[in-house]
Amino acid sequence: MTHITVYQTQGLGFTAFRCIGHAGYADAGEDIVCAAISVLVINTINSVERLAGDSFHLETDPESGLIDFSLKEGYSKESLLFLRSLVLGLQGIQSNYGNDYMTLEFKEV
Repeated sequence: MTHITVYQTQGLGFTAFRCIGHAGYADAGEDIVCAAISVLVINTINSVERLAGDSFHLETDPESGLIDFSLKEGYSKESLLFLRSLVLGLQGIQSNYGNDYMTLEFKEV
């Protein structure tokens, strides 16, 4: 199961997320839930870097499925929008596939 925690600051929006685990919907290479989560997460990171040009901290571990991302000070409203879009996509996956393959929680920091 993929566990995703999205961090938000009061009044400012989503500023970080942590994903860990593999969905387990199907075998590796055929797991559409894991692939969908990965595409959303990686596209969000690429968008923050290439389109918004904002700095961030990133830690990854392919073995455990860890992707730990947080915006650094001075981030733009565009990066906040990219993270809101990520959340929208993840909520869609959860709505379609339930809680057996992905958990999504929100924490205020």
